[in-house]
Amino acid sequence: MPRRRFDDDDFDFVKRGPRSAAAFDTNADTDEPEAGHRWSTWDGAEHGPEPHPDWLVIELAAVDTELGVLKTGKEADVHLVERGVPGTDRTCLLAAKRYRSPEHRLFHRDAGYLEGRRVRRSRENRAMTNRTSFGREMIAGQWAAAEFAALSRLWEIGTSYGSVSVPYPVQLLGTELMLEFIGQDGEAAPRLAQLRPEGAERASLWEQLVDALVVLARAGLAHGDLSPYNLLVHHGRLILIDLPQVVDVVANPRGREFLARDVRVVSDWFAARGQATDSVALTTMLLAEAGVPA
Repeated sequence: MPRRRFDDDDFDFVKRGPRSAAAFDTNADTDEPEAGHRWSTWDGAEHGPEPHPDWLVIELAAVDTELGVLKTGKEADVHLVERGVPGTDRTCLLAAKRYRSPEHRLFHRDAGYLEGRRVRRSRENRAMTNRTSFGREMIAGQWAAAEFAALSRLWEIGTSYGSVSVPYPVQLLGTELMLEFIGQDGEAAPRLAQLRPEGAERASLWEQLVDALVVLARAGLAHGDLSPYNLLVHHGRLILIDLPQVVDVVANPRGREFLARDVRVVSDWFAARGQATDSVALTTMLLAEAGVPA
């Protein structure tokens, strides 16, 4: 069967050889980084929650180096980027999620998620409703901004209570969202869908997932597209990813529907692998935590 061109379930890990010191060399005539590199965009971007993690390179002299594509998706592509300060050992790996330009994005899933995200200006609302070029650009910005805001909020909650794990949201610039890279030595952590956890490991992952869903519900949120493909497992820790469609359970008329679907999808996956689950009871509990009548 031919592979779909854009598939959120498809991902390719980048294979790289050792990099030479010349990779950070700048063009002597223009004082600009060589092709394939750019100056860090940290200065002009919206930043993630403070305090910033120690591993994050925020020096303005840093250079971002493109290492390849990690994943292609329906609305965005994820690239692996190394940010480093030339002449030092200060480097970090980032995942750059770049939402597609209006003519290349697929908007078949937008309508339900965008309920409750209306903007104040009627012209902008009409453009979004009619899917004009300007309206699509606004929607792309809303996806990126919504994901950045959700990750920032959940990161702060997780830092305080330790009951939900998400990648650190490094920065937002236009429709590019830069995130903490979850993995080791340039190899991304596996998705839950790739694994076959058993026994205590499976029970631990299920418990972590329930705790995370409770935290989201208490914040009035549902993931909106939760599945084993949107969960990473890194050193036994379950990490939520891909939150551009995060749903306000209260403001969105379909909020309860999205939350119930999230629970059903992940419950079915765990149940098929021997974990005791009750999706109806869990959904009822989460709606109560969100303050929404069941």
